[in-house]
Formats: sequence, structure tokens, C-alpha cells
Amino acid sequence: MQGVRVIEEVVATLPLTPGVYRMLDAKGDALYVGKARSLKRRVVTYTQVARLPERLRRMVHETRRMEIVTTGSEAEALLLEANLIKRLRPRYNIVLRDDKSYPWLVLTEDHPYPQITKHRGERRKGASYWGPFASAWAVNQTLTALQRVFLLRSCRDTVFDQRARPCLLHQIKRCSAPCVERIAKDDYAELVREAKEFLSGGTPSIQRRLAKEMEEAAGNLEFERAAAIRDRIRGLTHVQGRDRINLDGVGDADVVALHQMAGQSCVQVFFFRGGRNNGNRPFFLSHAKSEQPPGEVLSAFLAQLYDDLPPPPLVLVSHDPEEAEVLAEALTLKAGRKVDIHRPQRGDKRAVLEHAQTNAREAIERRMAEGAAQSELLAGVARLFDLPDSPERVEVYDNSHIMGTNAYGVMVVAGPAGFLKQHYRKYAIRDARPGDDFAMMREVFERRFGRALKEDPERETDGWPDLVLIDGGQGQLSAARDILNEMGLHDIPLVAIAKGPDRDAGREWFHQTGKAPFQLPPRDAVLYYLQRLRDEAHRFAIASHRAGRSKALTRSELDDIPGVGTALKRKLLNHFGSARGVRNAGLEDLEKAPGIGRAAARKIYGHFHPTEG
Repeated sequence: MQGVRVIEEVVATLPLTPGVYRMLDAKGDALYVGKARSLKRRVVTYTQVARLPERLRRMVHETRRMEIVTTGSEAEALLLEANLIKRLRPRYNIVLRDDKSYPWLVLTEDHPYPQITKHRGERRKGASYWGPFASAWAVNQTLTALQRVFLLRSCRDTVFDQRARPCLLHQIKRCSAPCVERIAKDDYAELVREAKEFLSGGTPSIQRRLAKEMEEAAGNLEFERAAAIRDRIRGLTHVQGRDRINLDGVGDADVVALHQMAGQSCVQVFFFRGGRNNGNRPFFLSHAKSEQPPGEVLSAFLAQLYDDLPPPPLVLVSHDPEEAEVLAEALTLKAGRKVDIHRPQRGDKRAVLEHAQTNAREAIERRMAEGAAQSELLAGVARLFDLPDSPERVEVYDNSHIMGTNAYGVMVVAGPAGFLKQHYRKYAIRDARPGDDFAMMREVFERRFGRALKEDPERETDGWPDLVLIDGGQGQLSAARDILNEMGLHDIPLVAIAKGPDRDAGREWFHQTGKAPFQLPPRDAVLYYLQRLRDEAHRFAIASHRAGRSKALTRSELDDIPGVGTALKRKLLNHFGSARGVRNAGLEDLEKAPGIGRAAARKIYGHFHPTEG
């Protein structure tokens, strides 16, 4: 077997030290990523094919090359392995397919009146962060509570600087209106301090302090102030009452519960920070259909989960992960402090874990039920359009523009698991004449399928569509068919969906090469499904267009200056008022502007005055 020979050649030169190995196929794609305490002893086991399970035998058979990276310890190897698995998504690994970023709360402390808001993406200096939260809903709930209790502003700095009177949030008692000086700077700073204490788990002490202040205000006959403090206490009580699932005596922890069914694995994670529940979220892992040991699945999941997130001090698990000590050491290394992985057997922690496991079981049952319904719909699509089999990948195309400006073409993808948002693509139209829908479609198809032909000319991967849907009638169908034929893609099934009279949903016409146009009965389940596909493409096209238009509207001359990022741009606009003000500023004025610095000032001045100096 060629794969065994490749591995034997590599084994001859391998050290006995820790490291990570990659199995690569003939095209150089990663088949498997593994870590080892001793590379030589671990990799040599793959040459003993008779002892390997069927899944790994197939992997060895496909192996044509190996890549090796040595590390200082097994814990470092585990961290590197998790990072490579998430990035490369090898076919034979357990893979956490999660492309969503986690929302956080951020307090922007580089302003006299700090702003509290939600945040995704990279962190920046001059701000404090709390999280992660499981979802946008969870962070929005906490943000609303913080506004009710601590009256902190959530508006952007540019809005704050232009206010002449309080906004609606002040009227509904969710902001103290520092923008128009309805609160002193020292008093606002005290609110910020209390909010930080609350987010760090200091709720009881804040509640006691507020109760004492309310009594003092009432005793001094300051009834209006007492009523305002009472409202804040009620808001704080509401936050506590909403958290039905709590871990008493535990500040920061994650509860991680696994449930397996019919060859599928779901992990439910509850995020606890500052003693409060920041929400929960199900994760579905991609692995071989055969049942894999819970410990192996959970170990792979935790390593990949904390590749993106800072691990909390305590991780409560429903099953003992494989090599739990190495995993804990790796997470400790990543966090820069001790991380414990614990499987509780009784008490409140065990009760919370059982609740999380129930959530995991229900999530996987819903997914399987939805998958069965989805499979039935896709079988109906196959019958309707004379496809040889139920489509595994349906691509839907649409475009959006206003008078030809900010034109975008988009592709959405659906399959047995529903909408596959990680495969969505948007194409900013570069060459087509504004408003020419046929030319826009040609550009999108040539870019999408041209790249696919370049990367996979033999069409061996699963990245090719089993059905393509486009918005339009016979004209669009003919044009799209001609484009695909020119590219040699004669066999890709293509269907155009034309809106019915008066654009009525339910009266659409379907156009397919070699068949007369036809309609479906108004209440047909497959019709509803096709409408959902088309509407999702339309939604994504409009969202892409609006995002492009917003970006164009907010773009200024400052964006063209090399080295001027978002933070520096904000400081310039806050000080000079506009891009024109920056352009007209003298070098001395730029150097004196707060937070700019001499080097940046010279660069900015030189950009607008290239012939001077």
C-alpha cells in the first residue's frame, strides 16, 4: 500500500519528542491532524494497518505525504493540533464547524463618559470586555439590564458629541444623559464603577448599597431620588430573577454536556461569568457516522472551542475527556492561569450538567427531525426537476443594486442540513455595465465557476452544485445556460424561478431547459421550500448591497492614508470635526491634536501636501 510506504519513510527520521503530524492526500489537502507525546511511537502505529479501524485504514490508503512539526511539550502540541483542525478541517478528524464569532460587552474607557455596548471581533486598547455571551440575544438582555440599572450611555461618540437634548433612552430611564450634562462626571464615573462591579459578580453588595441610599433619600424627604434608586433596585432584581439556571459560589465557569445519537454528536455549552448565566448554545460536531467514544469527542471539542475563546478557571463536563490532564495543562498554558476540568457526581453542579445534557438531547432530536423533513423536501425537488438523486448542494443566485450603484451578486447554499451559511458568497460587481442583469450574472458565474474549475478541474470535491436556481424567466435561463455551456459545465441542472402576475408569491413559473414552463399548486410543500430558497438569496443580496452602500457613504479621504486605522481616524474626526478639517490643518495643529503623535502627524500632513517639505 502506497500510503504505508509513505508513512514508513517518514517514521525513519522522526524524533521521540512531542509534536503534531499531518496526513496529506495527493492534492496536498489535509486528511488528518494528530498530536503525540512521542512522534515516532505514535506515527509508527499507522503502518500496522490490520490493527486500525476502517476509518483510519481509508485515511492511510489516501495518504501521499506527511508534514511534521515538533513542539516543546505535549500540551503545546495539543493547542497546535486544535488550531490546525479548526483551520484545515481535515476529513478524518472530529471537527467543530462553528464560524460564528462570540458577542462580548465592551466598556470604552478612553472617553470622559464611557460607552457600554456589544462587540464582536478583535479587542482594542482603552476598553474593558466581559463575556463571552452565547448569542446576540443574551448580550442584548444584559445590555438592556445594565442600561436600566446603571444608566450608562450606549450611543456612538459621534452621536454623543452632537446631542443638544436628551434622547429617548433618557426619557424611558435607560440613560443618565451625560451628553447634555444631566449628570456630573464624578457621578457618572461612580455608575461605571458599579457596572464593573456588577459584571464581575458583585451584585449583592451593589444591592445593599442601593437599598441604603434609597432609605437615606427617603429619610431626607428626597422622594424623587428615592424613587429613581428604587427603579434601579427593581432592575437589578429582574436580572437576578431571569437567571433560572445558576451556579452558586462559582464565578466564571463553562458547563459542557455531550449527547450522542444515531452517529451524531451535540455539545451544549452554558457560559457563566461573574456568577451569572450568559446564555447557552448547541454545537454539532462533524465526524465519522459511526459512534465515537464520548471522551474522544469531548476532548476534541474542548480543544477547538478554546482555540478562539479564553478558557474560564473551571470547566464542568458530562464525560471525562481523553487525556484530561494534558488538556487541562494546555488550557492552563493558553489562559495563563490554572484551568480545572471537573466532572461533578452530585450537588448543584451535577444538576446544572444534567440540565445541559437535556438541552443537548433535545437539540439533536430537533436537528434529526428537521433533517428528515429536509430530506423529504429535497427528494421532492429531485422529482420535480428530474434530477438523478436528491440534491446535496443547491446554489441560489440573485443580485441587488440601485440605479447600477453598489451592485452585488450573491450565492446562497442549501442542503440536507438546511442553509449552509458558511458557504454563502457575495461578489462586488466590478466589470459589468451598471443595471445590466445579464452581464452581472455572467460575471458572477465566471468568477464562481472559473475558480472552481481552477481549484478542482476533475470535480472530485463536494463543492459543486447538484442544482442551480436563478431569479428570472426564460431569458435569464437561456443566458445562464449559455454561460455554463461556454465553461464546459453542460451537466449542471439549472432552473429559473419567475415571479407570478403582480409578483404574487405562490404563482411562480419554473423554467427549465427542454421543458415547458410550469407552476405548482399554491399550497405545495416543495413550492414553499423553493420560495424560501429564493427569498433567502434575495435577503442576502439586499443585505450585501446595503452594507456596501453604507461603507461607501461612511468612507472619507482619511481612509486613503496609509497607516490610519479606525482608532486614529476617530481621534482625528473628534478633534477636527471632519475630513476637510484634517486636510486643511497645519502640521503644528496635527502634532498638537490629542493621541496623534509627531510621526503620524507628519504622515497625515504629507499625504495632503505631497509637494511640501
